[in-house]
Amino acid sequence: MNFTVKTILYGILVWLVPFIIAIPFYSPDGTLLIDVHFFKTIMIVTGGAIGAMLLIRLFSELSDQYVRTGVIIGAIWLIINWILDLGILLSLNGMDIPTYVREIGLRYLMIFIMSVMAGYIAENATNKT
Repeated sequence: MNFTVKTILYGILVWLVPFIIAIPFYSPDGTLLIDVHFFKTIMIVTGGAIGAMLLIRLFSELSDQYVRTGVIIGAIWLIINWILDLGILLSLNGMDIPTYVREIGLRYLMIFIMSVMAGYIAENATNKT
């Protein structure tokens, strides 16, 4: 599978896995069944773990331009996650955009930060050998 297609599919997975994991924590009428802070912690840890695993897989295919690729992957995944949230999540919970940005949207910047950081780590490790 080509690297660009894989990057896009992995970006969707970074959003989809936490979304699926979140489903059992809601009642059929959409009420959160656990403490909201605990739920947000689960979502952040889950998203970070899946993102890290998929970054490892993508970066293992690279032989150069790690930082540049990290920026590109991070930007693509960030945009994918925002689009999926705006198209699906906001319609499910009725949240307005300013509230979404404050409570959820800004947290996705971690995707970009992790991806760029992975690029820097790979670049530095490669230059030391």
